[in-house]
Amino acid sequence: MSRVWDVPVDDSTRVRDVRVAAEEASECAGLGPHRTATAALVATELATNLVRHADGGYVVINLVERAPADDGRLSVQLVALDHGPGIPDVAAAMRDGYTTAASLGAGLGTCRRIANDFDLHSASGRGTVAVARIDHEPPAGRYRTPPRGLRAGGVNVPLGRAEYSGDAWSRVCAGDRLTLLLADGLGHGPKAAEASGTAVEALHGVADRPPAEILRHLGRALRRTRGAAVAVAQLDIGSGRLHFAGVGNVGARLRSDGTWKAMLSQPGIVGAQVPASVSVQREPWQDDSLLVLHSDGLPGRWTPPEDAVLLGCDPAVVAAVVLRDAGSAARPVRDDTCVAVLG
Repeated sequence: MSRVWDVPVDDSTRVRDVRVAAEEASECAGLGPHRTATAALVATELATNLVRHADGGYVVINLVERAPADDGRLSVQLVALDHGPGIPDVAAAMRDGYTTAASLGAGLGTCRRIANDFDLHSASGRGTVAVARIDHEPPAGRYRTPPRGLRAGGVNVPLGRAEYSGDAWSRVCAGDRLTLLLADGLGHGPKAAEASGTAVEALHGVADRPPAEILRHLGRALRRTRGAAVAVAQLDIGSGRLHFAGVGNVGARLRSDGTWKAMLSQPGIVGAQVPASVSVQREPWQDDSLLVLHSDGLPGRWTPPEDAVLLGCDPAVVAAVVLRDAGSAARPVRDDTCVAVLG
């Protein structure tokens, strides 16, 4: 199930709460003492920055799957979001050793060095999003080279800062096929999380099949649950084509050649009311293509990003910015909300 730690950081007293949440998440992920301490340090630095430079924000901690080569172990993903003034000089802030008064002396540069993945996007007057992932083993080398090629990432926020989110996402590679799934379990809480979690687990056994067949298999797997809305996007790397199929109230938009296009889902509930015939939308995948999947917690009229710098960031950063900019500091998410990005 999608355990989430969603911690508001309104003042310095909440920094400790973020650190404790990072330690709890590390325990759930099975991290050892050294990597747990690393997660706690990064979490503390991100939370301290929210207090000192953004007049507050919040930190979302998700447990995320790593690449198949990592044996399916979970990593701790820390996402700091704010609607603050932004960072005037990102390059300076990212230099190792650069820090601010009243921090631990770690700084964003050190966070980048000790995390397995670290990326940040900041825009003047709009705020900053920082994403760090902590694996079981420390990164090799002084700085980790940003991965090239296709990447997938996401962020998952529960309604009302609940312990579990009814949404979930996953990506699985099978041969030349990369499949991105987003599931929104009906309702909220543990039962909804059970439904979306079942969809994620079932995907791993059928990721080599086409989307319509995957959805039919998920329909059988989810019968013992309350059901879910599910989107399946599968990229055939060999042919350079994206195949999309969705059932229920889940959204998707594809960006190619600088233009955004909506991908349409069919009415229904996977596990209860799957259409007899599942329609599949096929689109060419290009070097600049970007796909965004989201649950209905995101407002239907959200504005797709056009910031070229952002579009080149870690997909989890893109997902977090989409989620943040769809609302405001005064208007929290109205439902469990999950955004997953492939690019």
